[in-house]
Amino acid sequence: MGEARQNRLNAFLEGAGWETAVRAPLSVDASFRRYIRLTLDGKSALVMDAPPPHEDVRPFIQVDTHLRLLGLSAPEIFAEDVEGGFLLLEDFGDATFTNLLASGADERTLYQLATDTLIALHALDQAASIPGWLAPYDDVKLRDEAALLLDWFMPAHGIEVPTHARAEFERICYDLFTHVHAGPHTLVLRDYHVDNLMRLGERDGIKACGLLDFQDALAGHPAYDLMSLLQDARRDIPQDLQADMLDRYCDALDIAGAARTDFERAYTILAAQRHAKVIGIFTRLDRRDGKPVYLKHIDRLWRLLEAALDHPDLASLKSWMDEHIAHDKRRAPEAFG
Repeated sequence: MGEARQNRLNAFLEGAGWETAVRAPLSVDASFRRYIRLTLDGKSALVMDAPPPHEDVRPFIQVDTHLRLLGLSAPEIFAEDVEGGFLLLEDFGDATFTNLLASGADERTLYQLATDTLIALHALDQAASIPGWLAPYDDVKLRDEAALLLDWFMPAHGIEVPTHARAEFERICYDLFTHVHAGPHTLVLRDYHVDNLMRLGERDGIKACGLLDFQDALAGHPAYDLMSLLQDARRDIPQDLQADMLDRYCDALDIAGAARTDFERAYTILAAQRHAKVIGIFTRLDRRDGKPVYLKHIDRLWRLLEAALDHPDLASLKSWMDEHIAHDKRRAPEAFG
């Protein structure tokens, strides 16, 4: 952190009454954000350091406020410096689902809590769950994200993407996305997985599920967050647990018959879109940002993507992949440099 930014942080903490707190930097994530834990007189809080112009705290504030109004557990915001990119947040502690699973917590119990939290959110009327200012998860956004596979992963393996091939990829995507847009819509958190969920031991029911990293929320299909949870880029989840949570979700929301078929089709299309996107993002984190640690997940992501491509409604996308990305290239590239 440069001197000018350090001075602004000091001024922010002074104004919030935390200038004498003990500061402990926490691990960084895949973005430009970082977090600092503050301890003062037996209390704790977190500073979100989101440096402009790389980051903007306003979407976080908007979504955080909305989630808390809906009765969900997003961190309370104690102080803001919007222009400087600093927020003082409620500290949810260290009990992320990832940490709990690593220490032997019951996997099924945690995934039930995460699934039930989505059920509660998606059971709300669309007018309540989607605020008027929330942008849609539209064709252009979905396409541009999926195309990160073409922009970063394919070049990392020396695969050229001719103009006609990209145009065909986009056409296939648009055709598939019609099935997604035809379904119901809700607030989509977009990065809903165990790294961003916390067990809040002092709270009951779905309030025990603390939510993090939701500033990129959009209005889209409810299958997206459930798929993001159950087809995690960073960890293998047993097939029976995935199936049970999908059944738990659909049974709770009375999704059956043709509606269940439509939901599962959208789920699979969005799985293919997300896995292609994340393969591209993890490659970009290595190539552009010097963070090769994410490359280790790409082999898993290809397994998930290929499983989605086996769905009969994704046959055209499978054919495109088979033509343009050889199977021996469907692996993590060598770390850059």
